[in-house]
Parts: sequence; C-alpha cells; structure tokens
Amino acid sequence: LLRGLKETVGKDVNFIFAKGSNIYESATMEERATMFGKTADRDSRSADQIRKEAVEVASKADVIVLAIGESAEMSGESSSRTDIGIPETQKELLRELKKIGKPIVLVLFTGRPLVLTEESELADAMLNVWFPGSMAGYAVSDVLYGKVNPSAKLPMTFPRSVGQIPIYYNAKNTGRPLSADHTEKCTFDKFRSNYLDECNTPLYPFGYGLSYTNFGYSEISVSNAKPSGNTSIEASVTLTNNGKYDGAEVVQLYIRDLVGSITRPVKELKGFQKVYLKAGESKKVTFKISPEDLKFYNSQLKFDWEAGDFDVMIGTNSHDVKTTRITWTK
Repeated sequence: LLRGLKETVGKDVNFIFAKGSNIYESATMEERATMFGKTADRDSRSADQIRKEAVEVASKADVIVLAIGESAEMSGESSSRTDIGIPETQKELLRELKKIGKPIVLVLFTGRPLVLTEESELADAMLNVWFPGSMAGYAVSDVLYGKVNPSAKLPMTFPRSVGQIPIYYNAKNTGRPLSADHTEKCTFDKFRSNYLDECNTPLYPFGYGLSYTNFGYSEISVSNAKPSGNTSIEASVTLTNNGKYDGAEVVQLYIRDLVGSITRPVKELKGFQKVYLKAGESKKVTFKISPEDLKFYNSQLKFDWEAGDFDVMIGTNSHDVKTTRITWTK
C-alpha cells in the first residue's frame, strides 16, 4: 500500500510512515495468522513502543491513512475465530491516533465480515479492500485519490456484534417482529424480537456501498399492479446522480412473498443493474418480473409459485429501498 501510494502520487504528496502495531500483540497468535512460510515482518518492540512511534509520526501528518485488519491466514479454511473484530492491539492504535485530531482514513484488509462498530465511529472514512492481491497498492491509491470512484457493494452482511450472528438480509420473519419505526430508530420494545443491548439491524447491510457522489431514487412505478397468470410486468425507478462527480450505482431489486404455503424470507434479491451516470444525470432503470422470480420449493419439493400479494423493492442496498405492492393471481 505504501509503495502504491508513493509511486502513484508520491511526487505531489510527502508520505511519512510508521508500522503502528503488529497484527497481534501475541507472537503466538501472529504465527497462527501467517502460516505456510508467510511472514508479517513482526516488530520485536513492545506494543507501546510501536504505537508511540506511530502517534509521533501521525502528529506531523495532515491525514492519517491507517491500514489494519486481518492477514491472509486469519480467515478461510481452518481459521475460525471466536471474536471477529479487529485484534485489540490494532484497535488500541486507532484509539490513540484518534486523540491527535487528524482525519483518519481506515483501509481495511479482511477476508470476511468483521464487527466494526467502534471503528466506524472513530474513522472519518473506511475503505474495505478485502484481500486484493499483488496490485493492491495501486488500486487502493486510485480509489483514495479519486482516480476511480468506488461503486462496489457488500456481498455479505456486517454485524454490529457477534451476538447477532447468524445475520443475513433474507431471513425469515419472526413471531413478534419489531415495527419499522422501532427498527429504524433502534429503540427497545418489550416482548418483541429485539435485543436488550443492541439494534436488530446490521452495521452494514447486504448490498451496501458508498460512492464519492450521491444517488437519488424515485418511487417505484409498475406496468401492472394486478397481473394474472404466466405474464410479466416491469418495475421502474428514476435514478439521479445528485452529487458533483460522475459515478456508477448498483441498483438492486428485491421481492417479498407476503404469504406462502411455507414461510418465505422477508426479502430476496432478484436482480441488479450497474448504472453509470454523469453528475446531475438521471436515467430510468427498469426490471422485468415474471412468475419465475416468484418460485420457490414448496413442501412437496416442487419449484413453483403461488398467487398472492408481493412487495417489490428497489434500492441502493437491502435495507434502503423503495417499496410497492402488487397482487398476482393465477
């Protein structure tokens, strides 16, 4: 990452560097996280010494680019963890850097969803780069400096706490679900399906991802709100780039079958389109929906659809959607 930054923008920017922390404070844990002959170039100094150096260096900078997260062998086969947060020594580095008062851009390396509740509050910006390979430094640099406007979306749900796991967007409904108002405001409602100490919603929902520009969605329009039989309808929204920069948005279509012969998920991804818009530009985005999109395996293991009411949802992620209802008869 440092090499990529220096080689792409180094002639215009003075980069100063400090290691900041080891992956784990424990040498044993770091050895487990760097198997098969790999090394994390472990620093033999104490965690306090490494962190103190980083704070001194960062105090001379205008912006802090903080690369933290997992090493390659911390996730994947035979790499289970009871705590899927950032290792404590790295979190302590972030806390100390925050005290300096400089903007912090967090570059996250990870192979799985992590619990990032504290990190999301302390960092001014967060770029999740996963495990991006040998050209990572150049790719990350291009995004950090705006040569590329990010447009990726999360293929997994990021929880607020390990206690929420398993958590996924297409869950079944519960017997006493929270009202939409309680869910949005993260308030507590006794004898409902909520936690005493945490919101029900994820930290980052499936399909989530920001851009350097902002996109607006109109309400959904459908070509036929009461279709019948083996036909198809169209559901459309007008997408507008309301920001100052050209960019791409992944528009997502979800459907909910409100009543089924077996319980159905609260929503299911049925389609998506990546749409490029110049700043200020608008475009109509249309999805075609047919009975094929409504099918599921019933109790007889027959892949079929059932007549009834369906919620059609279109939006920027699985949580932030526009919704309309249709009634489909056979």
